[in-house]
Amino acid sequence: MIRAMRTAASGMEAQQTYVDTIAHNLANVNTTGYKKSHVQFQDLLYQTVAPSAGGAPGTRSQNPVPMQIGHGTRLVGSPKIFSQGDSETTGNPLDVLIQGDGFLQFQNADGTTAYSRDGSLKLDEQGRLVNSDGLPVLPEITVPSEATSVQIAKDGAVSVTVAGSSTPQRVGQLETARFINEAGLMSEGGNLYSSSSSSGTPITGNPGQTGLGTLQQGYLERSNVEVVQEMVDMIVAQRAYEVNAKSIQTADEMMTQANNIRR
Repeated sequence: MIRAMRTAASGMEAQQTYVDTIAHNLANVNTTGYKKSHVQFQDLLYQTVAPSAGGAPGTRSQNPVPMQIGHGTRLVGSPKIFSQGDSETTGNPLDVLIQGDGFLQFQNADGTTAYSRDGSLKLDEQGRLVNSDGLPVLPEITVPSEATSVQIAKDGAVSVTVAGSSTPQRVGQLETARFINEAGLMSEGGNLYSSSSSSGTPITGNPGQTGLGTLQQGYLERSNVEVVQEMVDMIVAQRAYEVNAKSIQTADEMMTQANNIRR
């Protein structure tokens, strides 16, 4: 009965983490380029009460299946689901949507590279293309102050039109990166990811090449969170939590009955 309590407690803890993950997904339902998380569970160690054993037919030594008792569950991962989110038109020439695989690259303050699906770009005081936190895009692209319009092609070529000229001038090239194992990326907050040993090294190139998606100017990618599915998952997690709590209550009542046998 003590084992039942501990087993059920592990289930309650796992379902609580499940609800925490769902709440985080719902909180970011309107976050640009957000990718939902999905929890994965694994059963715990088993105690073998009676192993399987062969024997002559009709004898008591024959036991075709083992008798094992598990010790509950645990959370083993919460990978991101990198499915494409819905597109949203903004009309802003500095907004870009990645149609397909790939991440924009930004330079952190410490010189490392961060990756993001959030294509809401802006200009800083130097005319560089940056993200919402002021991190410059890689490779660095500077828009001249006399530019009257900015064009971003599907292959990432960035051109501008300056006052007094009708011919676009190319000022840079946006490159994107992809990973063999996107689920291995580390979430850093701020719509940014960092590479890890699990994700593998980034494969960079121009959009539309080497399996990389193309860019769409004037669009942004919305979150891929499906509110209805998250609500269903929340109900399932809540019911599982209640059942585990009921298991603890039942084990407690059984212990109470055992303690009262001699009374």
